[in-house]
Amino acid sequence: MLRIDELTPEERAVYSLLKPEGLPQHVAIIMDGNGRWAGSRSLKRFLGHQQGAKSVQLVTETASRIGLPWLTLYAFSLENNLRRPKAEVNFLMRLLKVYLEGNVQRMMDNNVRIRYIGRVHELPREVQDKMRWAEEKTAHNTGTTLTLALNYGARSEILDSFRALASEIQRKHIQPAHITEEDIHRHLYTAHMPDPDLLIRTSGEMRISNFLLWQIAYTEIFVTERLWPDFRGIHLLEAIAAFQRRERRYGGLSDSVGEVEEDTERIKISVS
Repeated sequence: MLRIDELTPEERAVYSLLKPEGLPQHVAIIMDGNGRWAGSRSLKRFLGHQQGAKSVQLVTETASRIGLPWLTLYAFSLENNLRRPKAEVNFLMRLLKVYLEGNVQRMMDNNVRIRYIGRVHELPREVQDKMRWAEEKTAHNTGTTLTLALNYGARSEILDSFRALASEIQRKHIQPAHITEEDIHRHLYTAHMPDPDLLIRTSGEMRISNFLLWQIAYTEIFVTERLWPDFRGIHLLEAIAAFQRRERRYGGLSDSVGEVEEDTERIKISVS
């Protein structure tokens, strides 16, 4: 159920320009810039992460109000876990627990269901317990599915998929020639959701950062200079507006690429 009346006046102005039937089914976001946001204000990095957590809930609520089915946020990468200072990783784990404790009721009020992808079994036990609690509390909600990518890396996801598929091949005696892309897809963390239509990256960085590499083969990419702690629901709507102005061809031809020659055998080829 849409709740457009709950959008801010600024959000409603942008939403009025959208084609509701052309909304993406799945938006994924690489949330980048928490540290730079804090550094530009001479603040400690943890304050940037705290402000970023506020953005998560505000953007999620806007997504739920416009009826966006799937929203996936790159919250904590496998590389973050391995390469960030231990104190920062510990803070992020505490922040995740506090975020879930403080926002589950808002998720319930907004009909949001929360799920997770990644090697979450490697996270601290008390964090896993809180994640499971939040997932169970929101399991029966039917609006936006908010998926947090935690301890996530796309190459690790593909590796885990191949391992699971190899086990299935051995168990069911499947011939290699019969393996399909769908077989790989079934073993991805995201097998239960559609591939993203739109990928948003904040902070202006022009890279994918090991996020959903398999799934974004035909995803439209939108990059903004805005740092994640400053990103709000209106900026999600602006990204969707940009998405709707594009033509998705999936390897096919646009209507504006010129006349197609039907009889190519009679064309003389010259490479000089």
